Amino acid sequence: MAVADINAEKLEILDRKPRSLWRESFRRLFNNKIAVTGGIFIIFLVLAAIFADKIAPFHYAEQDLELNNAIPEYFLPLMPAGAENYARITDKFSLGADHLGRDMVSRTIYGSRVSLAVAFVAATVSMVIGLFYGTIAGYIGGRIDNIMMRIVDLLYGFPFLILVILLQTYLKAFARRGAEGAFANTILDLNEATGGMLLLFIAIGLVNWIGMARIARGQVLSYKEKEFIEAARSVGASSLRIIGRHLVPNIIGPLIVYETMAIPGYIFTEAFLSFIGLGVDPPTASWGIMISEAVPGIRSYPLQMLVPAVALSLTTLAFNFLGDGLRDAFDPRMAE
Repeated sequence: MAVADINAEKLEILDRKPRSLWRESFRRLFNNKIAVTGGIFIIFLVLAAIFADKIAPFHYAEQDLELNNAIPEYFLPLMPAGAENYARITDKFSLGADHLGRDMVSRTIYGSRVSLAVAFVAATVSMVIGLFYGTIAGYIGGRIDNIMMRIVDLLYGFPFLILVILLQTYLKAFARRGAEGAFANTILDLNEATGGMLLLFIAIGLVNWIGMARIARGQVLSYKEKEFIEAARSVGASSLRIIGRHLVPNIIGPLIVYETMAIPGYIFTEAFLSFIGLGVDPPTASWGIMISEAVPGIRSYPLQMLVPAVALSLTTLAFNFLGDGLRDAFDPRMAE
């Protein structure tokens, strides 16, 4: 090869713009078809939740008592033997109605609002509190770090689900008893306006930041002795600037991945709490409440259980697929 060709090739390599870590990560993410499929499903679900008033055929609380437990005609062959003798057949509801004559499709669409709201609010609260707590502990280090992390270890000793149940039981009893004071009344009014979701946010958010704090602390410990952090200290950068401009932007990727993979757990927690009567307040539509109400008639009307269960399963699978894709995309070892 001629010297001129070698020099030209070197110049071409030097002229290439280096691709950023974020650009490379998103390129790997978009090449993951399963993760992209999960992301597209989540986008459609978010749009359905936002525009539920426009998309849903009926309001989630609208009843037609003459068509309670109604089923569509096409589902009759899948029903138990003899169902044609007791089941109400209708073409008004595309997936049937529940025991109070409410449209299953409409309640499932409105139920996505509760699941997604709990997922995103719990993830946001967990990330903000855990990031702040873990970053402070990891950056300061020493005795303060030891005390802060022992508190986290102590909280880890409490069973998470039991703690959430106790919190919800107390908060709901507090709401039924009434409250004294402007702040407490404001909280109860907001909870009533959101169909009971506010107290659910508080209960789940209070105990979900612990894992995030440990992840954030570990990331800070691995970065705070790096050369670029030492360089920032040497030029006189304040601790607040180092944390905000250098540490947080570098550790935020793994934290987002962690929270994305934790979202299915938040959704299942909400569904479970609603299933046992400690979630949102009826008649607010929730997939957990719909499953709970379908249990007594599951043998006679399996469609009432099937619709919310499929919606819940597909949503959690979509978040799992997206979380796995984000984990692979932001893992430097996956770089080609």
